[in-house]
Order: sequence, then C-alpha cells, then structure tokens
Amino acid sequence: MTARALIADDEVHLAEHLRARLAVLWPELEILPLAANGIEALRAINEDEPDVAFLDIRMPGLTGIELAKRADTRTHVVFVTAFDQYAVEAFDREVVDYVLKPVTDERLAKTVERLKRKLETAERPADLQDVLARIARAIPDAGGRLRWIRALKGELVQQIPVDDVLYFQASDKYTCVITREGESLIRLPLAELSAQLDADVFWQIHRGTLVNMNAVAATRRDLGGRIFVKLKDGKTELAVSRAYAHLFKQM
Repeated sequence: MTARALIADDEVHLAEHLRARLAVLWPELEILPLAANGIEALRAINEDEPDVAFLDIRMPGLTGIELAKRADTRTHVVFVTAFDQYAVEAFDREVVDYVLKPVTDERLAKTVERLKRKLETAERPADLQDVLARIARAIPDAGGRLRWIRALKGELVQQIPVDDVLYFQASDKYTCVITREGESLIRLPLAELSAQLDADVFWQIHRGTLVNMNAVAATRRDLGGRIFVKLKDGKTELAVSRAYAHLFKQM
C-alpha cells in the first residue's frame, strides 16, 4: 500500500522544497496538496487520513502543536521547525520526529527511514500529549496569527495579505473578504476565522462583521443613537450593533 503524506507550512517555498526532497528520498510516497495553515491541515487530516503529517510548529490558524493534539491518532507526526534549541530536549526520545529548517537530505533521510519502519510494522503513532506539553512550554510564543488568506474570486484563488482586508462579513457557510480591490470568499465560518486574527486590530462590530480598525477613518452616530464606522476607502460605512457600541464610547 502506498503511504500518503501531508505537508503543512505557511511558507510555501519551504513546503515546496520539502516536497521536492521527499520526492527524491521517498519516490513512492503520495503527497497530498500542500496546506497553508493549521485549519487547512486539520481538514486534510480528517478527510484524507494521511499516514504521515509534516507540520510546521509555527503556523497561523492552528499551530503545529495544536494541530497534533487534534490530529487523528493514525497519523504519524513529524514537526518541521527552525527552532533547534526547542527540539533538543523535547524530541530526544523519538516519541515524535522532527526536521530542522532548512531541511537537509541527510536529516530527512533518517526521518524517512524511521517512518518507513513504523509503517511497515504497522506501529501506531505514540501518545504525544507529554511531548506536546514540553514543546509548548519550550516555545514562549507558539501561537500564530493569519498573515495571508487564500480566498476565491471567480475561478481564481487569491493570496490576500490580512493587512489589506477592510472587513470580513459572514455569508451563510462562507465569509466574504472585502478589500479595496473587491470581494472574495473563503469557506470558513466567521467565528472560526476570528480566533486566528489579531483581536487588537480586527474588532467585531456586529454578529456578522469584523472590521480592520486600521482601515477605519471615523465614526458617526445617527439621531436614533446608532453608531456607524466609516472606512478610509471613502465609500464604505458599517453599522455597529448595540452589543458592540461600548467599544466606541471613547471615539
């Protein structure tokens, strides 16, 4: 049976490099489409059930650590990290494997050898909870924030910097991403997206609206006492629901 692997890393060029080296060192390995963040990776693990997951430790959405906690126990986890000082103690017992960035063929070959042995003997992945706790303690800022959003506009999948987003609007099972260039869609509920954003920058002003406060030019209050935020694009005005009106009392 052909083994299947997932690579999850928000740095696309590093993920592509890892995929290229795996193609050389483990040519029979089937590699799934790359996952650009923890949310995409979790969905792929649940739906495609890879035998192996190469997870970047620092990733937006869900970090590699958070993802490993939720991953299917049938998937062998290999952490990919640039922080070797964190890896020395946390990985020394081979409970979970790791490779350092930039990935070298020599180190990756050892990982491939271990993985093949585990898969050939049908060894189940070990319980990672203790190891994950050690790694989390060793990395003071393992949390990641979304820096880029891949959103659908027509038939194109756009790569949008989060800083360029004016606001997010809930729309059924999708979320609309509004920038100066127009509107795109992502298949992610607003509540789930909100947890990945910087709460100091993206404020919830309505049950279905998150606004980039760096894009806000002014606020106004109408005769009925309702508050509206006016954006710097000069044309957009968004209503603030009464539940969030207190955020703007000092403005």
